[in-house]
Amino acid sequence: MNASTPDTIDPAEAAHFGAMAADWWNPKGSSAMLHRLNPVRLRYIRGAVDGHWHGDPAGLKPLAGRRVLDVGCGAGLLAEPLARLGASVTAIDAAPENIAVARAHAEGQGLAIDYRVGGVEEMDEVDAFDLVTSLEVIEHVADPAAFVAELARRLAPGGLMVLSTPNRTPMSRLALIAVGESVGGIPKGTHDWHKFLTPEELAGLVEAAGLRVADVTGLSFGPGRGFHLSDNKAMDYLLTAVPAAAAE
Repeated sequence: MNASTPDTIDPAEAAHFGAMAADWWNPKGSSAMLHRLNPVRLRYIRGAVDGHWHGDPAGLKPLAGRRVLDVGCGAGLLAEPLARLGASVTAIDAAPENIAVARAHAEGQGLAIDYRVGGVEEMDEVDAFDLVTSLEVIEHVADPAAFVAELARRLAPGGLMVLSTPNRTPMSRLALIAVGESVGGIPKGTHDWHKFLTPEELAGLVEAAGLRVADVTGLSFGPGRGFHLSDNKAMDYLLTAVPAAAAE
């Protein structure tokens, strides 16, 4: 590990999610909400990728020839579809239990994904990726500013970063903790509301890391629609960023 770089991993958080590893791919288990979120998150990423690289929205492999890094990958719920979209995927997680499950599941699907245990700050300095993703992760790290800076360092020139995280609002406290961790199927202790970042706070960290925010879109829930993208950022949101030089 680079001794000059702060360690972004929170051991307690890694242990919490590692304990859920065996159940990660069960759509009705402890990660049920992530399974419901995944199609919406993928739709957003696909739109961001097509817009950034001027791809064909009907194309089946929009990430062909692209290197992708997924940080805080869990057992691979996002890494696997990114690989199916044609990407060469590297995925890392702090919990070795998650990586073991991810590797076994990917092998069963015939997918070649480079899974690694550890923090993003431990990666080789020469690693650079066209797309960097980290979804529902930053609220669990020890140092959000250092974490975003490390993500930005892995982004290749002309690359794209996609992050998602809950907003720190009364709505998120109600939906994700009061309801979600009592009757919503989210394991108790998964979230600390005080660690949630507002869009303005996350944008500030992204800009401090030398990137430019390209888009912020809300992720909402409705009884008739389920999870969907919206202008309402009160519960959760997705953010895309590009190197600041791309604005020039």
